[in-house]
Amino acid sequence: MQAVRDWATRYAPWVGLVGILGSVQEALAGDYEGSPQVAEFVGEMTRDYGFAGEQLMSVFREAERKQSILDAISKPAERVKQWKEYRPMFITDARIARGVDFWRQHEATLARAEQEYGVPAQVIVSIIGVETFFGRNTGNFRVIDALSTLGFDYPPRAEFFRKELREFLLLAREEQVDPLTLKGSYAGAMGLPQFMPSSFRAYAVDFDGDGHINIWNNPDDAIGSVASYFKRHGWVAGEPVVSRADVRGEQVDEGLTTGIEPTKTVGELRALGWSSHDALRDDMPVTAFRLEGDNGPEYWMGLKNFYAITRYNRSVMYAMAVHQLSEQLVQARGVK
Repeated sequence: MQAVRDWATRYAPWVGLVGILGSVQEALAGDYEGSPQVAEFVGEMTRDYGFAGEQLMSVFREAERKQSILDAISKPAERVKQWKEYRPMFITDARIARGVDFWRQHEATLARAEQEYGVPAQVIVSIIGVETFFGRNTGNFRVIDALSTLGFDYPPRAEFFRKELREFLLLAREEQVDPLTLKGSYAGAMGLPQFMPSSFRAYAVDFDGDGHINIWNNPDDAIGSVASYFKRHGWVAGEPVVSRADVRGEQVDEGLTTGIEPTKTVGELRALGWSSHDALRDDMPVTAFRLEGDNGPEYWMGLKNFYAITRYNRSVMYAMAVHQLSEQLVQARGVK
């Protein structure tokens, strides 16, 4: 596995309890020298999870505060894009072609994941394509730097990122991986599927059975982990993702869902002037939304599997991009 070193030699003491903090603050060097926050965090990890204090401090001595990470996360939000602007960012000829190649290269693994978890191969491929262009853009920041910077130097979300830092150190110990070498995004998302550490520990799987979970450069584990994630978030095998709708009348907007949870039923929407292009049961819960497409407003009903995709990224447009890329992959694979 990438970044595996002689863990037994360098980090074996993590599993024991060695002199709690004593001179922990004095032991720090570099960007986190003397940080009370880091000292407190190390104390918690030592007390609650059995890490050796001095060995954990040796990691933080080498962790670096990255101003570029703080700049990136603090960047003012851009104008919200319309669907007609967002879609072309992800559904491109290059991404489709690379996706077809990825599917062919890993066809057996994808088929096994679909059989085991019920998640279609094209959806798994699409997620990896949208997240990292099939491994091309997995991030160049050391995860330890990203999570330390945001956990200790970004107050608005320090609690969240400190929790992810804890999860990261735990997964590094569990997987016997050097935490100083693993890389990811500026927010600490990792590997082909861009899992945060907490998602890694909860959903990632050793899909090739080699005894390690490697989502950085082992496509088998990445594929199985994406399928595992969706299964655990309610994916229903054989069910559709979305259905296009026609609308009429003055109550159409009353059908639009606030948020992304499926809070209305097909029957309730029908009473408000919505009609699905597909045969859907009246009792099916859906998320009803409108997108601005190239040819004007588009009305859609998102079903349970659509909601499962939004568990990966809480965005209707993200979920639609994943879904429509998956459709394009099926079409392209059938043609080529």
